[in-house]
Amino acid sequence: MGRKAKISFEEKYKAIEDYLSHKKSVSELPRKYQVALTSVRGLIHNYQSMGIDGLITVSSNSSYSEELKLSAIQNYLSSKGSQEAICKKYAIRPRVILRNWILKYNSHQKIKSSRTGGESIMTKGRSTTFNERIEIVKYCIEHKKTIMKLLKNVRYHTSKCVVGL
Repeated sequence: MGRKAKISFEEKYKAIEDYLSHKKSVSELPRKYQVALTSVRGLIHNYQSMGIDGLITVSSNSSYSEELKLSAIQNYLSSKGSQEAICKKYAIRPRVILRNWILKYNSHQKIKSSRTGGESIMTKGRSTTFNERIEIVKYCIEHKKTIMKLLKNVRYHTSKCVVGL
């Protein structure tokens, strides 16, 4: 399911025009468009780093290569710019992404590409048979539970799935 923007592309563009032409200040825009101040700052940041493409609501997370991440981190740590400047240079949105990479790097965790190359990120659990899946769905319907609520109470044994209530 994609993201839904609180304001339209046209409203975003008008807000940027008002800001750049000094018709509205950063603090006036949230009231006009009924959004948070951080959203307005993010909008301005995205426009300054990516141009008009930064105003388009993206439907999925961006993917960044390991090389780009390391380069951005090293530029920041060697004082070649602020986090905002580095984000603009590498078209990273939002700034919290760079902050998280830096924290990970400083805690000596491995920095890797955003995409896993088709590998599953989650650990592989026990495979269920078709009949077990049917039983699980029937149970959910009978007990008016969602799959997610049910999964919180499921314990897997080697021979069968046991639902604990």
